[in-house]
Amino acid sequence: MSEAIEHALRAEALEFPGVRHAFFTRQGGVSDGVYASLNGGAGSRDEPRAVAENRARMAAGLGVEPSRFLVPYLVHSPDCAIVDAPFADDARPPCDALVTRTRGLALGVTGADCGILLFSEAQAGVIGAAHAGWKGAFTGVLESTLQAMEELGASRPAIHVVLGPTIGRESYEVGPEFRTRFVDEDRKNARFFTPSSREDHAMFDLPGYIGARVRDAGAGHFESLDLDTYADETRFYSYRRSVHRGEADYGRLVAAIALV
Repeated sequence: MSEAIEHALRAEALEFPGVRHAFFTRQGGVSDGVYASLNGGAGSRDEPRAVAENRARMAAGLGVEPSRFLVPYLVHSPDCAIVDAPFADDARPPCDALVTRTRGLALGVTGADCGILLFSEAQAGVIGAAHAGWKGAFTGVLESTLQAMEELGASRPAIHVVLGPTIGRESYEVGPEFRTRFVDEDRKNARFFTPSSREDHAMFDLPGYIGARVRDAGAGHFESLDLDTYADETRFYSYRRSVHRGEADYGRLVAAIALV
C-alpha cells in the first residue's frame, strides 16, 4: 500500500462503491525541507522529480496510473472543466475545478489554506474536485462545479460535498477592505467575520462561507473535516504560516477522487 494513502484522511460521506478518494496530508512522500514530505505542488520550487514521485504515490493509493491523475492549472477562478480523458502536464486546463463521469480517472486539486473540496454523485457516477480560496468561492467556483456535474447527468440534491483541511477562522485575519467586499455583496456575509485583536481587522470563517455557498446552491449533503491547515504543521502545509515565518516557499496539499 502507498505510504501516502496510509496517512490520508477520508470522509464517510464519500464512501461509495466504485469511488475512491483521499485528502492527502503532507506525510508519506519524498520531498525535503519546507516541502517535507508529500508536496503535490507542481507550481512550487520543489524538485520536479520529487513532486512527480509524490503524485505517483497518490495515484497508486487511488488505484490509477500517474498519467490518469489529473490536476488543473489553478488560477483562483470560478471556472470548472469537464474532462473525459487524460491531459498532459503542459496542457493542464487553467481552471479551479474538474468533473468527470469517465472510469479510470482521478481528479485532484492542490491547496495550502484554500478550500479543497471533493464531490460525488454515486448513482449517476459523476465526481468532481474543486479548489476554493476566498476569491474562487466568492466568484462562484462551487456553483460552477455543481452545474458541470448536472451537465453530466448528476442530480444536485444527490451530490455529496466534503471540504478538506482549510485555514480556520482562528487563523485567518483580514483587513477592513476584505470584509467590506463580502458585506457589500450580501449583508448576510457579516456572520462569517468576528473582531480580531487588531483595530479594524477581523477573523474570516472561510470554511463556514464555503459551506453556506454549497448549501445555498442546493447540494444534497455538505460537511467539513473541520481541520485548520495553519494550526496543524505536522499534517498540513500552510501558505499563511510560511509567510509569517518568512519562508521562501511552501508545499501543497492534494485532495483527489477517482472512479475505479
